[in-house]
Amino acid sequence: MERLQSLGSNRFVSPLQRIALCALAFVQRHPKLVALFGFVSGVASFVLVDRQDDFARVIPVLMLVSWVWLTLENVLNRGLVRWFGLEMPPALLRYATQLIHQESLFFVLPFFYVTTAWNSEQFVFSGLLLASALVAILDPVYFRWLAARRWIYLAYHMLTLFAVLLVALPIIFQLATPESYKLALAAAVLLSVPSLLRTVPPSVRWRWPALIGLTLGLGTVGWLARGSVPPATLWLTDVAVTETMSERSPGDSLATVTAAQLEANGLFAFTAIRAPRGLDERIRHVWVHDGAIVERIALDIHGGREAGYRAWTHKRNFPPDPAGRWQVMVMTEAGQMIGMLRFRVVR
Repeated sequence: MERLQSLGSNRFVSPLQRIALCALAFVQRHPKLVALFGFVSGVASFVLVDRQDDFARVIPVLMLVSWVWLTLENVLNRGLVRWFGLEMPPALLRYATQLIHQESLFFVLPFFYVTTAWNSEQFVFSGLLLASALVAILDPVYFRWLAARRWIYLAYHMLTLFAVLLVALPIIFQLATPESYKLALAAAVLLSVPSLLRTVPPSVRWRWPALIGLTLGLGTVGWLARGSVPPATLWLTDVAVTETMSERSPGDSLATVTAAQLEANGLFAFTAIRAPRGLDERIRHVWVHDGAIVERIALDIHGGREAGYRAWTHKRNFPPDPAGRWQVMVMTEAGQMIGMLRFRVVR
């Protein structure tokens, strides 16, 4: 703080530098306000996405612009010095980076909270995002432990960007979940290259082949683990396992069904899925009997309906002995689970 005061009193400090120093002094005096701003703005942005898609598209754009600045901060800082004679204090840049992490993580958390199937392996990814958000608001952990370890910090950066893109791409460009996942994963893998460079010392003879192998390995693991990542912008608003459908509305939802009922009427699996307006997505109802997949049925849904796009499958062909536990997993074409319906068949 004494250094800030001495810089602020220097008559050669430009007006822009004085503004930057005042901003740094404010965040140093009120760090909790920075964390509170990230949390409140993140939750508010989720509410806006849920209620007003057109306005909410501005928020992910600002996120992505902020991430471009963050990724190129060294280049842009040199440009500020060259063009405007303004040198940003390193401490202010660190606080700005922390604010972007807070804003980004608290923006995506409500989406993943709603879309995560918490009784599946998806809870690991969403739990990691929650832990990352807590780190972002705990200054001693963020600055003394995370920022001091560059390769861990870059991995943290990569994870946050990956989550932001999973939310932003379907909202901004109406990209289906498989395309969004591929683009988000590609961006995250490219961003990981500086971190991987640090893990392979320059003295290693096969440094560049090793770097290429690590990069490809990271992308492969990310793609194979896609089933553990929730589809951030798709969630179930209503579900039912029922014998009847009337004017796109399900009958009474059933938890237990007899084999005779199945033989007489078959069974409907009804789902209403909330998706961003303009998004066209193909999903699948995967019928599972005692852990074995029996049938996959494709459905096309369209985003924009606040109560969710209503779709259902009607299954009439059941095994000779259908008794047991049944599940209908609602999956994206990329293999990400949106949700699950359960029922039991008795003799």
